[in-house]
Amino acid sequence: MRSTAGLGLLPLFVFLPVAPAAADGVMLVDGGPFLMGSDRDAPGEAPQHGLYLGQFYIDRHKVTNGEFAAFLNAKGLKSPEGEDYFDRDDEDARIRRGAQIFRPDPMFENHPAVEVSWFGARDYCLWKGKRLPTEAEWEKAARGNDGRRYPWGNDPPTPDRAVYGRGYNATEPVGLKPAGASPHGVHDMVGNLREWTASQYRPYPYRKDDGREAPDRTATRVVRGASHDDGADALRVTIRRYYEHRGTARGHHHVGFRCSTSEDLGGR
Repeated sequence: MRSTAGLGLLPLFVFLPVAPAAADGVMLVDGGPFLMGSDRDAPGEAPQHGLYLGQFYIDRHKVTNGEFAAFLNAKGLKSPEGEDYFDRDDEDARIRRGAQIFRPDPMFENHPAVEVSWFGARDYCLWKGKRLPTEAEWEKAARGNDGRRYPWGNDPPTPDRAVYGRGYNATEPVGLKPAGASPHGVHDMVGNLREWTASQYRPYPYRKDDGREAPDRTATRVVRGASHDDGADALRVTIRRYYEHRGTARGHHHVGFRCSTSEDLGGR
């Protein structure tokens, strides 16, 4: 990461066509500058600033209940530090344990996984040979490099572009809103579920080397995107939220995740 302040940002921003998948469900996000944040909305989103990120890859879809159940069957319910991966006793959970294995509820296998803690999201991604995206990576994957307000552009949200305003715990299967995909071909970056990121919550401008990416188990972690029970006003890509340690160590009915990597997975 390096700052692009003073480099004449705006001429560098051009529209990106949707990128092809680099591997099984993983989308390439080219390296280069982009605009992060917003000066027109909540104070925590300001100042808008230019940022340079190297090339990375990010999952096209959020991790599903079926995929996370496979992880629980392989790794169990707790991290090596003793942190819970998943709130299996929460009535909002869509994964149950029966006959010694975890299974998603019928009809919810392809819905995004809910009630996953930050530790569960972190270790699932490591299990898959990936990692959680940083807050900056998430925003670039969601908005491209032209400073758009939503993944699909600047037009207001519509139901064919995102899952929102649906009510409590009303998720839908991943990938049903292709009209709302980002310039990089990533689906559901806003709507259906908010998403854990690797980053601690710190004020802008974003600096990767200021400690916000340190592996502190007690820190707040940024959550990006919007969920099924958010309104249309919450779907802009610059909104930032965070959860304190208790929230980080537990799951939520409206928070999921996806994984990213800096490694080329094309050969896998």
